[in-house]
Amino acid sequence: MEQLIQQTAAGLANGAIYALLALALVMIFVSTDHINFAQGEMAMFSAYLTWQFIQWGANFWIALPLVMVLSFAIGVGIERSILRPLHNAPVLSVVVVFIGLLTIFHALAGGIWTHTIKAVPSPFPQVSFPGSGYIGAHQLGMIVVTIVMLFALFAFFRLTPLGLAMRAAAQTPASARLAGISVDWMLALGWGLAAAVGAVAGSMVAPAVYLEPNMMASILLYGFAGALGGGISSPGGAVAGGSCLRPGGRPRRVLGPHRAGGAGDFLVAHR
Repeated sequence: MEQLIQQTAAGLANGAIYALLALALVMIFVSTDHINFAQGEMAMFSAYLTWQFIQWGANFWIALPLVMVLSFAIGVGIERSILRPLHNAPVLSVVVVFIGLLTIFHALAGGIWTHTIKAVPSPFPQVSFPGSGYIGAHQLGMIVVTIVMLFALFAFFRLTPLGLAMRAAAQTPASARLAGISVDWMLALGWGLAAAVGAVAGSMVAPAVYLEPNMMASILLYGFAGALGGGISSPGGAVAGGSCLRPGGRPRRVLGPHRAGGAGDFLVAHR
């Protein structure tokens, strides 16, 4: 029973990361009707940026917002400079571009920081708390950060004029243009937000799986599964789908008295 509780707690923590990746995938799909195959590599690159700021002496909680801003700018730049000219291109051409972006980010990370595995310290203090026998501080922290991110995004898209304009541009672009909304820029901002969300996911999972250029490859598969299972065009469904995934494989790295699950098999109920 104790092992079951520990595995469930680890599944909730990892499911939170899968939910963030699934949400980033859905945000781009809703605005462009394409799946960003480079989402995992972009998150990995952002995790390296966070690590670099830490190496330069910055605190993790200062480095993460800075990296989110940089990732946002990278996402907007990719949409405006690379994807905007391909707006009417065949689907296969866009897929090839996404695969090219995946390769570019992977090569950049390896070229700048090498392929040597790097340990990233957890930003959460290893302290005892009620229930610490079942879930580690980093696992609990990942869940809390994910919940905060999801509520912030919900409030942004529901309560702010810019968020409402982005929703209108994604759902009914023709009507949005008639209302004076710059649809092109709203879609670019959507790319930026997706990159920022991916930066949080990459930076949160790096202490759990070590930092190296291939760290997000298998984790992204769970993000895809969550997005497809919950509805690739439904942000809420993607979050629910990602949160429901459970890792059944062996964990990969000790975080205090616990281990953070790696990209293991799904633990599913079946007949």
